[in-house]
Amino acid sequence: MSIRYADAGVHLEVAEQVTERIANRLGSALFGGFVPVPELKTYRSPVLVSSIDGIGTKVKLAAQLNALDGLGQDIVHHCLNDIAVHGARPLFFMDYLAFHSLEPDLVEHLVASIASACEAQGVRLAGGETAEMPSVYAPGHFDIAGAVVGVVESDEIVDGTAIREGDVILGLPASGLHTNGYSLVQRVFSAAEYATYDLVLGRSLGDELLEPHRCYLDPIREALAGANVHGLAHITGGGIEGNLSRIVPDGLVAELTLPPDLPPIYTLLHGRGVPWNEMREVFNMGIGLIAVCDPQTSLSGEWFELGTISKSTSERRVRFGDDR
Repeated sequence: MSIRYADAGVHLEVAEQVTERIANRLGSALFGGFVPVPELKTYRSPVLVSSIDGIGTKVKLAAQLNALDGLGQDIVHHCLNDIAVHGARPLFFMDYLAFHSLEPDLVEHLVASIASACEAQGVRLAGGETAEMPSVYAPGHFDIAGAVVGVVESDEIVDGTAIREGDVILGLPASGLHTNGYSLVQRVFSAAEYATYDLVLGRSLGDELLEPHRCYLDPIREALAGANVHGLAHITGGGIEGNLSRIVPDGLVAELTLPPDLPPIYTLLHGRGVPWNEMREVFNMGIGLIAVCDPQTSLSGEWFELGTISKSTSERRVRFGDDR
């Protein structure tokens, strides 16, 4: 008896078609991605900064609603933000796409979405990997991950070590839930509800949940260029406390009060039985980026004050002053 790869659910001829389409977009079908970086010569002591991440079960919701265009922004912006908070300038991005079965049109659509997000931020899409794994992913399911590499001067790294007592804590609004907490979201809401228009949200629930992850490259650059910023935190999985705690030094605590007018999606989630404390551990609570700055700092635009840094003998690095 003869057994072929296709009998295991992997189709080489489709993989070749996908590779050709991607190569036409990237301009290369070589084994590795090539990114000229002559600007590194201008750095005194360059440090490469990298990050790799995914966008979780948001991909499942996007596929279910046939609304895939925002996924490129989700993965690219998530990764770029993670290195930008350390002062790094992104150099190139690579993606990883995995499917139950390869559909050339779907793959090309997703790659185009990622490429467009990279191009909009001036970042090179250097390549990636596309895998067909029928024994891992259920029919109709796929996953997206991405990795970014950037550069920063060694003496300009922003890592929170400069944070001190009296510093002010500022926040920037998120564009929605971004890319975290979607397993809980899909447990709370039924599939039939996503198309329903919500008067409070001002759009359908599905549109609210699929709002792309915001990119903070520009406000981070502006803040670092014109203010005494001691630390930056991208608020992703683990919420405000889980991420801000990473940069607050020993002996200090970030004392915060969330704005009283939280985005309505959180009231909706709370009304379905999700406790406020649970949401603070899972979601960004409407705040996608936090800056810890010198108390004399004034950042313009959408920045708003959240609290201050105080001395503390507790191991806890973040404390909320509101009673939720």
